[in-house]
Amino acid sequence: MIGSAAQATAPAAVLFGLEGLELTSWERGFFQEVDPVGFILFRRNVENPQQLRRLTAELREALGREAAPILIDQEGGRVQRLRPPHWLALPAMGVYGELARRDLETASRGCWLQARLIADDLYRMGVDVDCLPCLDLLVPGAHQVIGDRALGSDPTIVSKLGRAVCQGLLAGGVAPVIKHIPGHGRALHDSHLSLPHVDADLATLEDDFKPFRDLADQGWGMTAHVVLTAVDPHHPATQSSKVIREIIRGLIGFDGLLVSDDLNMEALQGPIGARAAASLAAGCDVVLHCSGKQEEMEQVAASSAPLSPEARTRLKRAQPPAPKPFDRTEALHELQELVGAFS
Repeated sequence: MIGSAAQATAPAAVLFGLEGLELTSWERGFFQEVDPVGFILFRRNVENPQQLRRLTAELREALGREAAPILIDQEGGRVQRLRPPHWLALPAMGVYGELARRDLETASRGCWLQARLIADDLYRMGVDVDCLPCLDLLVPGAHQVIGDRALGSDPTIVSKLGRAVCQGLLAGGVAPVIKHIPGHGRALHDSHLSLPHVDADLATLEDDFKPFRDLADQGWGMTAHVVLTAVDPHHPATQSSKVIREIIRGLIGFDGLLVSDDLNMEALQGPIGARAAASLAAGCDVVLHCSGKQEEMEQVAASSAPLSPEARTRLKRAQPPAPKPFDRTEALHELQELVGAFS
């Protein structure tokens, strides 16, 4: 486990999930000792607004850092950790991809409105980073793990809609995370369950890279657990120094904070601590561990390292601005008019 010497220099390069609706005494002590960069929340951590606000405050209090980032996956459709009756049910982002085929400007407005409403929900709860937008292309015949989460199949449209999502989140004081860089859309398997290999050549992969390249100015990015055989046939992007150096940092030009996708996903092999070490060694700034399981968390902490000076700069740069004034009722009415009523 990382001790006080690490705390004196930098937080540990890891984002942790937790077990339930409130911090256990073990979790509180563990987080104080390890000092992770921040946290990620799931449905198991969410009951109602009062509980969630209390939890996010407790998490930051445990670290003694008011700016410690707290992440969540709040996209709309089937990926929503905050759900009715306390929060909005919003459409999948693929709705806007479909709309963009007829009216790109209206679709962009819808993306901005949905993201701004999401940000309003999250900011009120103390959550300041949303793992959105999903910039993976919708590719016919690919696995549906992306599916209607994608903003479309045209890279130019995905870039424009993705930009609108980022702007909507940032306007609400929430940082977006572009994912899954450098692209998960062509995968024929769900990386939660197995390791996908994408055998497309580099010329074809240019389409996949374009939305990430167009949004490379964003502060946060999340890797794909996908092997790009044209670049590195032996390692998933998360654990490939070649993919991270030549494609993500090089060709795409992303210089934000690079976070691994969840270490628990079955696309990665070996003990959980070794997965963390390999991801950091390849060039991820931070690893993401989501399960909240004590034994795994201890192994990840033991295999992690303090946040590098470059990553500390990226983290500081990625901090979202204060939210801008916002009429929630007006925005919700406009969005309902735009995409049809939703419950």
